[in-house]
Amino acid sequence: MIRTGSRGEPLDGGKADRVISPTVARTGNQPTTGHAVVLITGVQAAGKSTVAQSLAERLPRSVHVRGDFFRRMIVAGRAEMTPDPTDEALRQLRLRYQLTAQVSDAYFDAGFTVVTQDVILGDELARMTTLIRARPLLVVVLAPSTEAIAAREAGRGKTAYGTWAIEQLDGVLRHQTPRIGLWLDTSRQTPAETVEEILARAWTEAVISPGGSSGGNADRTIS
Repeated sequence: MIRTGSRGEPLDGGKADRVISPTVARTGNQPTTGHAVVLITGVQAAGKSTVAQSLAERLPRSVHVRGDFFRRMIVAGRAEMTPDPTDEALRQLRLRYQLTAQVSDAYFDAGFTVVTQDVILGDELARMTTLIRARPLLVVVLAPSTEAIAAREAGRGKTAYGTWAIEQLDGVLRHQTPRIGLWLDTSRQTPAETVEEILARAWTEAVISPGGSSGGNADRTIS
C-alpha cells in the first residue's frame, strides 16, 4: 500500500454538483491570467505534460517546469515509487518535489508565470502547496476516468504504469487526495479544450490560500 493520507473525499462521493461536464465552459468575458504558479497534477497518462505545455504557450512570459525531470536526473541509485515504496523511494520523491517547488519559485520571482506539472497525490499535494511559497498558487487536478486513462496509455509510445495498476493509482487520486484546487474530469476533452477550461476558471476557482487550502470557489465544478 502506498503511504499516503486520506484527508480528502472521493470525486464520486455522492454529490451531484461534484460531477463536471466534459464540455468546456463558455463565458462572455476574457479570462484573467495574471502572474502565478499553476500546479497541474493527476495520474500517469492524464495529459499533464501536453496540457501544461499548451497552457504555457498561451501565456505571456511563461515557463513549463516538469517535476519528473528531477527523478530522471538521478543516474545511479534511483529508487522508483511502487505501491509499497521503500523509505529511500519516498525520500527521493520528496526531494524531487522540493526541487520542483524551488525552481517554480525561482522562475516566479524572476517574473514568469510558471506552469508546473507532476504526479502529486495523497497528502503530498497539500504538502506541495506549502513547499511552493509563490502566490497566487493555482492547483488544477486532471481526473479523467480509468477507461480514458487506459485508452490513452494504450496509444502512447511508452509505458507509464510499471508495477502500478491504473485502478490503484486512480484510487489514491480519488480517495486519498485532498479536494483542493480545481478538479476537472477531462475524459472526453481534447488537450485544447482542457486548456480553455483552465484559462476560463483556474484564476478564480483554483486559488490556494497562503495557508495551503483552497480559497473562494476553488472546489466548485460545472453541473
